[in-house]
Amino acid sequence: MLSPMPCVLIPCRTQKPLPDMRVAFYAPMKPPDHPVPSGDRHLARLFLAALRHAGHTPELISRFVSRDGQGDPARQLRLQSLGDQLAIRLIRQLRARPLETRPQAWMTYHLYHKTPDWLGPRIADTFNIPYVIAEASSAPKQAGGNWDIGYQSANAAISRADAILTLNSDDWDCLQPVAREPVLHRRLLPFVDASIYDGPMSRRANLREAIAKRGGWPPDTVLLLAVGMMRAGAKESSYTQLAEALQQVPGDNWRLLVAGDGPRRAAISQALETAIPGRVSFLGAQEPPELAETYAASDMLVWPAVDEAFGIALLEAQAAGLPVVASKQRGVPDIVASGVTGRLPPPDNIEAFAKAVGSLIEDPETRARMGAAAARRVREQYDVPVAAERLDATLKTVAMVVRST
Repeated sequence: MLSPMPCVLIPCRTQKPLPDMRVAFYAPMKPPDHPVPSGDRHLARLFLAALRHAGHTPELISRFVSRDGQGDPARQLRLQSLGDQLAIRLIRQLRARPLETRPQAWMTYHLYHKTPDWLGPRIADTFNIPYVIAEASSAPKQAGGNWDIGYQSANAAISRADAILTLNSDDWDCLQPVAREPVLHRRLLPFVDASIYDGPMSRRANLREAIAKRGGWPPDTVLLLAVGMMRAGAKESSYTQLAEALQQVPGDNWRLLVAGDGPRRAAISQALETAIPGRVSFLGAQEPPELAETYAASDMLVWPAVDEAFGIALLEAQAAGLPVVASKQRGVPDIVASGVTGRLPPPDNIEAFAKAVGSLIEDPETRARMGAAAARRVREQYDVPVAAERLDATLKTVAMVVRST
């Protein structure tokens, strides 16, 4: 399915135009205009925003979801067959276009054994354009197992890639043995659109006063914030650990705000209410503008980040000027500077997490210092313009290589 991607999902920023490249963009796990919010959808939208900021023209080339979450080989075969048919159709449609409107590069976001790319490599080969993948991973333990078909296909796509962008420092070790030689590997730090937090930050005092008033809390109440989808697995484990940790935090001058929703909301709400009765306000799922105000009204983000690649909410909170308490695991240290923009207790250590939260509750000066450092650091290293420069350089470099071969 071919459809231009409208510039409405994340506001585009205006800057002097750079050389334009038409980029076919594909997210096999969840298209960026999917109705259900998630971190994956949000990052796909951010990639589109970064490409546009760099002066390129991304096109959502297909909404085909290749995900098999159950490890069903029969389903993977059906998806593979459908992917082959869609690739043939796309090739036919693209050939019918004028040459100047065809994609000049292909980018696939979030590729692994559960969401292989059965479209990009074939189309990139047909039109001799660069094939770029971002946030890919390879899991050798899946070989011969229930996801073997998806695993082999994902590895085939990884080995075909002309450029690989890794957002998580853990990923390259598993990708390197699969990647072709030579391949352009670029480290791309996770990023957010920091500009949407500027306005709310300027109104922090008023937003904070309003949310405390709605809750019936004293104005000096310390507001903790947790942001995460309420679903089974790692997200629920993060909420469970958070409930256990907050139960150990002393004092009565703090409250917890929770922004998120999902199928496990009832169980998660009960766990938090049982752990810290009368101290939790559930805000439900919030769209980016409302969530930006919630960040600005809070004093710190608290999130164990169990088994998360990095945790986009950790970056969003820092962009809004909040210190972060999160577990030191996977890609979290890539985006939270321990002792500078937050505190990173060891993973699965409930007592250490509780102490880290409690110490910041009692230390407003450190919270303010860390929050200011966090906002500054995000704009210097993790903002859309920074990512746009990296993407632009990658696309230009790999396009020159492909054209010369």
